[in-house]
Amino acid sequence: MLCYIGIGSNLGDRERYIKKAIKKLKEAKGIQVIRVSNIYETEPVGGPKQGKYLNGAIEIETKLKPKELLARLEEIEKKLGRTREIENGPRTIDLDILLCGDEKIDEPGLKIPHPRMYERDFVMKPLNDILRAKSRRMEE
Repeated sequence: MLCYIGIGSNLGDRERYIKKAIKKLKEAKGIQVIRVSNIYETEPVGGPKQGKYLNGAIEIETKLKPKELLARLEEIEKKLGRTREIENGPRTIDLDILLCGDEKIDEPGLKIPHPRMYERDFVMKPLNDILRAKSRRMEE
């Protein structure tokens, strides 16, 4: 199943956290990283006053069910020091399932497609990078 993951960081060495998360995704059993978007510096949306984010998107192929994928992403976040003390607060790393095949899920803790992705340029711009790269490749 083709899935798209949002990635972001606004604490510490943001670029290093993004690179480490991508590396851990590449090493994760049951996940194959296909493409990574450009990374953009963005203003935070919601939550307390905090520093700017680095944001991007990742296209993956997986046989994991969405709940299993979510568990893998949360394991990676935890390994990279992510804590969840303040809702929409600053974080070392944030990995969100944006889209996952044709799945439509609306459960506590898991909503696919991501409910606010279409409202957020910091999600849509990186997703568009990936889709444009796919489109160019298909034209070749």
